Amino acid sequence: MKQAIILAHPDARSFNAAVARTYAEELRSQGHAPILRDLYAIDFDPRLRARELPWADDFAAGSDIRREVELIDESQVFVLVYPLWFNTPPAILKGYIERVFGIGFGYGRSGETSEQRLRGRGLVSITTSGAPEAWAEQSGALPDLRRAFDDYLAQVCGLSVLEHRHFGGIVPGLRLDAAQHILEDVRVTARQLFSAAGPTTP
Repeated sequence: MKQAIILAHPDARSFNAAVARTYAEELRSQGHAPILRDLYAIDFDPRLRARELPWADDFAAGSDIRREVELIDESQVFVLVYPLWFNTPPAILKGYIERVFGIGFGYGRSGETSEQRLRGRGLVSITTSGAPEAWAEQSGALPDLRRAFDDYLAQVCGLSVLEHRHFGGIVPGLRLDAAQHILEDVRVTARQLFSAAGPTTP
């Protein structure tokens, strides 16, 4: 199974980057084929252009988007790895969703109706925050994020939400044993979802 892991953190030494690498390593150990797209490393431009608007007379996806779609087109699962900033995804990830998962890849049009083009594929999110996980849940930040981002993206594109794993309390100076414990949790998540016995996607 091919999976696209989309990392949205500016620091290649960050805990989020370690999460993305760990998840990819576990997938490879299970015989899957992950592709890691580090949005900052590839200098992804999140700005939607006027001609990329669905109603533009000269509508056309940018050449960078066409290349990106070619890379992830055959992925059966999309894995988003990112920190919460102001309790929302980083701007670069939001721009990636707008430009790459927009019309032509994530969805299309058939007359007056919208066509889901990623039906049967899965969505996994792994997020972090400096605030404790319990606070993120109790404040409504995580439920709101899942509803407005995960569920909406899935609804528009036809994806199935397989998992949203959140880790709170990720701050500078995180103890090594705590970090290792969380990374093991990431491995277990990947293993449970996509064991060698077969994927759990629809």
